[in-house]
Amino acid sequence: MKFKILLFSTLFFILPGIALAAEATSELTYVLNTFSFLVSGVLVMWMAAGFCMLEAGLVRSKNVATICLKNISLYSVAGLLFYLVGYNLMYMNVDGGFMGTFMPWGADDSAALAGDYSAGYSSGSDWFFQMVFCGAACSVVSGCVAERVKLWSFLIFCAVLTAIIYPIQGSWAWGGGWLAEMGFSDYAGSTLVHSVGGWAALTGAIIIGARTGKYRSDGRINPMPGSNIPLATLGTFILWMGWFGFNGGSALALGEAGAAIEQGNVYINTNLAAAGGLMAAMFMVQIMYKKVDVTMALNGALAGLVSITAGPAAPSPGAAILIGAVGGVLVVLAIPMFDKFKIDDVVGAISVHLVGGIWGTLAVPICDSDASFVTQFIGVVAIGAFVVIASSLVWLAIKFTIGVRCDAKDEVSGLDVSEIGLEAYPDFAPMSSSKR
Repeated sequence: MKFKILLFSTLFFILPGIALAAEATSELTYVLNTFSFLVSGVLVMWMAAGFCMLEAGLVRSKNVATICLKNISLYSVAGLLFYLVGYNLMYMNVDGGFMGTFMPWGADDSAALAGDYSAGYSSGSDWFFQMVFCGAACSVVSGCVAERVKLWSFLIFCAVLTAIIYPIQGSWAWGGGWLAEMGFSDYAGSTLVHSVGGWAALTGAIIIGARTGKYRSDGRINPMPGSNIPLATLGTFILWMGWFGFNGGSALALGEAGAAIEQGNVYINTNLAAAGGLMAAMFMVQIMYKKVDVTMALNGALAGLVSITAGPAAPSPGAAILIGAVGGVLVVLAIPMFDKFKIDDVVGAISVHLVGGIWGTLAVPICDSDASFVTQFIGVVAIGAFVVIASSLVWLAIKFTIGVRCDAKDEVSGLDVSEIGLEAYPDFAPMSSSKR
């Protein structure tokens, strides 16, 4: 009898403590997941600076200030439009369909504030993390169509891309739409982010046309070297660093040991794929051209990063190196191929993000037995077709209304002079229109 009294007394005091510990653990999981989203989102936001520096280094000096303005303004446009339209169009009430709801986003953390942490993370941290991905897709387009597109025409396209095109196709997979129902797998966005930007860039490059003097009548290609290779290299390092948040944060959790282990594996595979892509590109360029082109090496690293993005959690480190290396080889082959078709891509964005994104998405079933090559192929084709058609309509609408391309005279003098009236390097190339 005394034993039973002692047992019940002990349980009376211990059980509430266990319940409180369980509640605390649930709250801690919520906090850690939220923290992961916010910190990873900051890293992805830092990629906007990487894109800006990469493009500023690869365009000619007369267009550097303009490309800087375009990059910081497109990020702002993405944030505003993803708040007003994009997020809910991508995630709200998709239910296996083709899009969500047209309405501004609003945070709802009332359950968590009342002690219910079943949502897993705060709604604001999720919005922020998803928004910076939207901005990354838009950044891909900027470098491709640089040096001949009008500033405001470009920003109008960015507004439509971030408000409508990107969210609709994103809802098909990440929003629980029809591709998600089929089992399409894209961990962090080789297709949903990078290929989308690549398809939009490709349509823009074709409709806008090549830079004046890029392709000669005799079939030769006129090289137009960038202004600052150290700056482009810095941009690549920043992108490489930001990619840890891009892929690592896409584990969507950090509150449990399994999620922490998964993030660690994703970080390792992301880093190794980039290294594999860079080295493969270097070897490939050495074999093909007998010299190593630093810009090809930089794009090789980026192609490796894009390639691993669709499935960075499943591969072994060795497999991640091979996936990245294939991406590096493909980018070296793709850049001259697009030049043969007279598709002028200033920074190689189409080869990196479109070609690498397609390869990475189709490579997922190699290491992930739950993924299907047929389903991956359907996703790539469906998203590609949608983005090509939608982007073409927008580019053409801009072209035949306010115009999409700058005047030939402005292109020769540089967009820094004609578009914004401020040069990045005034001490080295004084403005032709200024009187000093």
